[in-house]
Amino acid sequence: MKVSQIEVIPCKICGDKSSGIHYGVITCEGCKGFFRRSQQNNAMYSCSRQRNCQIDRTNRNRCQHCRLQKCLALGMSRDAVKFGRMSKKQRDSLYAEVQRHQQLSQECLAGLGGGLAPRDRSSSTLSDLDDIATEYCTLEMLGGGGRSGSTGSGRSSNQSSPEPSPVDLIEAVRTNSKGKCVLNFRSERITQNVVKSHLETCQYSSEELKKLTWNIYTPEETRSFQLKSAEWMWQQCALHITNAIQYVVEFAKRISGFMDLCQNDQIILLKAGCLEILLIRMCRAYNSSNNTMFFDGKFASPQLFKALGCDDLVNAVFELAKSLSRLQLSDEEMSLFSAAVLLAPDRPWLAESQQVQKLQEKVYVALQHSLHMNRATTEKLDKMVSKLPQMKSICNLHIDKLDFFRLVHPETAYSFPPLYREVFSSEINFPDSTNS
Repeated sequence: MKVSQIEVIPCKICGDKSSGIHYGVITCEGCKGFFRRSQQNNAMYSCSRQRNCQIDRTNRNRCQHCRLQKCLALGMSRDAVKFGRMSKKQRDSLYAEVQRHQQLSQECLAGLGGGLAPRDRSSSTLSDLDDIATEYCTLEMLGGGGRSGSTGSGRSSNQSSPEPSPVDLIEAVRTNSKGKCVLNFRSERITQNVVKSHLETCQYSSEELKKLTWNIYTPEETRSFQLKSAEWMWQQCALHITNAIQYVVEFAKRISGFMDLCQNDQIILLKAGCLEILLIRMCRAYNSSNNTMFFDGKFASPQLFKALGCDDLVNAVFELAKSLSRLQLSDEEMSLFSAAVLLAPDRPWLAESQQVQKLQEKVYVALQHSLHMNRATTEKLDKMVSKLPQMKSICNLHIDKLDFFRLVHPETAYSFPPLYREVFSSEINFPDSTNS
């Protein structure tokens, strides 16, 4: 049997494209090299979690201990036999598996037919983040990449998605049903797009935050913040939130289909969903061991924000971060969950709620597929969804606190960054689309 035939079977360790049989198991080059190095160095790895980390393409480098244990559990060994010395039973089993994958690939291609036509994309884009940062563009400018009116049709096909190869399909498929095959492939494509968008728009990587875990505000520094005026503290928080919003805008505009929505709907979704996405992302910046949150270069306790005069809001944010961190969301799960929250079809004043609903349904299917592939229980998805009311409650509480602050300190509130004021204003200013 040729290596090219074996390569149709994905890596048994992480699901990436395999390159043959290495140390007795079909793996990719990455997992082959990892196992070789672990054996050469007689490495002793430790797991910082509960020794049950998920190992897949997106997070295989996060926990060396769990990755090595999976290698060993699946039969990788320095003493593993070569393919030519396999028993007849082993060879027959491998032949059968290769044939199943080859047949599945053919069924997928036949089932896809014209169903994966190149996806049209809007020819223009949202304003660059640099423009937002330097000029504090309003959301009208942020939404400038979409169609001007709700019925506009000015789209071009400058970019098209490449046609899937049989190997690409095999990597995405874990079922012998033709219908599910197409669905799984599309879910995989959506997952790759959303995860890439998420990773490219994170303010801080998990590795960066881990290095700063014990960089905590001292009691003296905390007291210094507590003695600041409410105006000063609100101003600081508004600046940090504005900076984070810019990354959420960039995340949104990279999600396939978002830029194809009309301009009004892009603005509505961003205004309604950006704080909820920030709350999801915030769980990565939360340290459960000492109940602190990353803020302005260090980890801060809830007491540091005393000057805001919003203890109930601050405590609610920390409680949500704690409960989300317990779920141990992977980057894949967090990004898909964030995209699903952004693409909520029940936001008021949407012009094309059905189009938004179709996008959200695709993302939810991709999330369910991801959880299934990583052997997570359906209970995990239920727990994720159960956080939505809590997130909405925090968003409403934030608006209440902000409205009160505007009444008491109107001049300071007016000096907040324009993007912050635009996102959290009670009015929705629709762009004029009568001439489009």
